[in-house]
Formats: sequence, structure tokens, C-alpha cells
Amino acid sequence: MVRVKKGKTRHKRRERLLKKVKGFKWKRKSKYRLAKDALHHALEHAYVGRKEKKRKMRALWQTQIGAALKPFGISYSRFISKLKEKKIELDRKILAELAKNHPQVFEKIVEEVKG
Repeated sequence: MVRVKKGKTRHKRRERLLKKVKGFKWKRKSKYRLAKDALHHALEHAYVGRKEKKRKMRALWQTQIGAALKPFGISYSRFISKLKEKKIELDRKILAELAKNHPQVFEKIVEEVKG
């Protein structure tokens, strides 16, 4: 059987990996062994971070809606339950956007829910 040398393949793999870790600190951007480990951890944290981002945004929208409801004298939880009761299907993202940028429309929604 012929001996297979991995020079070209190994070099390409190394270059591809080092390209991905270009902005890392210290030797993790230039030493293959350290770069490989750093990239592995970075990709794991990136996956978790994408899920975390969704949770944080939802919490932010809830806070914004709650703050916008203060002047109307209704709590966030009561408002959301009344929305479901009246079958008004607006998600938190849209409600937060309306509360921030279109207060007149948000006020009409609150009056509809209250009345």
C-alpha cells in the first residue's frame, strides 16, 4: 500500500482554522493546538448565546410594556391575561414597539382591554 502524506490536507485544515480564530487574544490566534481548543469553546458559547439572546429580548419587551402600562393603572400580568381573554393576538415584541413608538395606538389597545 502506498504511503499517504498529509502535507497539503493538514496545511489547508490548519489555515482554515487559524482564519476563524483571527481576532482571538494571545497565542490562541496563532498556535494550532490552542486555537483548536479556543474555537471549540467559542462555538459552544455562541450556540448558548443565541438562545440566551432570545430570553433577554423577551424580558426587555415585558419590562417596556409594564412601564408603558403604569400610567393606565394596570399591571403587566393582568394586561396580558385580558389580551388573551379578548383574543387579541399581539406578541410582546409588537406591543413593546407600539408602546415605545406609537403611544396613541397602544393607548387604544389598553382601553379595548380595560373596557
